[in-house]
Amino acid sequence: MSKMEEAKADYLAGMKYKDIARKYDVSLNTVKSWKTRNKWQRKNATKKKSVHTKEKSMHTKPEKVAPALPPPELPDSDELNDKQKAFCLYYLQRYNATWAYQKAYGGSYEKAHSNATRMMANDGIKKYLTELKKQQSQDLYATANDILLRYLNQATSNVTDVLSFRTEKHLAYYKVRDKNGPYEDAGGKFRYEPKIDPETGEQAYYYTNIVELKDSSKIDTSNIKSIRIDKGEPVVEMEDRQKAMQILLDRLPKPEVNDESTNSLLAALSNGMKKIWSDKDGDKDS
Repeated sequence: MSKMEEAKADYLAGMKYKDIARKYDVSLNTVKSWKTRNKWQRKNATKKKSVHTKEKSMHTKPEKVAPALPPPELPDSDELNDKQKAFCLYYLQRYNATWAYQKAYGGSYEKAHSNATRMMANDGIKKYLTELKKQQSQDLYATANDILLRYLNQATSNVTDVLSFRTEKHLAYYKVRDKNGPYEDAGGKFRYEPKIDPETGEQAYYYTNIVELKDSSKIDTSNIKSIRIDKGEPVVEMEDRQKAMQILLDRLPKPEVNDESTNSLLAALSNGMKKIWSDKDGDKDS
């Protein structure tokens, strides 16, 4: 049995996250990740919720009541009651303590404003909010990584992923009207005669450009910005590679270049760019 499977058994048996993490020498967030990814669910979770619902039905006060206990993957806290935990969750939705207090406890705005200030000074509340923010930060970090990977995909994309193009060479012919010709159109029968290039004395030729879209079911279309038919030809616009590259360069750490040949290449490129710009300036002056 793997470490994760053993941890699952302990979780289903009622062991807390922090105890599981300590037992298997992993982080608290790793245990929570296992639980979320593999959808661990304690059998008594549903029962607990139904008991809470029955208690709620006994209340006759019109004021709002706190929601059910936070999901199991949220930080554990024996210091706070359900409404205090709900206050923290609501606070992180808008960062408005007064609104969060009204959502969790109900009551007037004045009462909520006064009590919310006192709530935010509570050490237990501060600690719980800190843990929630850490978890929120990790979720946002994962989302940011997904976005960077998306930009990386755009930066390395190529139009040939979507379509193929080639040039074909064809021999040139004249269309000559001939009542005995093998071909026929609206003007009658005709035959083809080779068109001779006067400069070479040989049969002339011409080129045609062939552009073919690939089957959409066989390619990754996520990097296509738009596609349309213009004058009978497909026009494909890809996502901006240069923009994606710049975003990646702005967010990724700068590479460490130690190889002398690479340094020489970078220097040569830099000098070359300086020369190009100086030549352009010289052209303007002349």
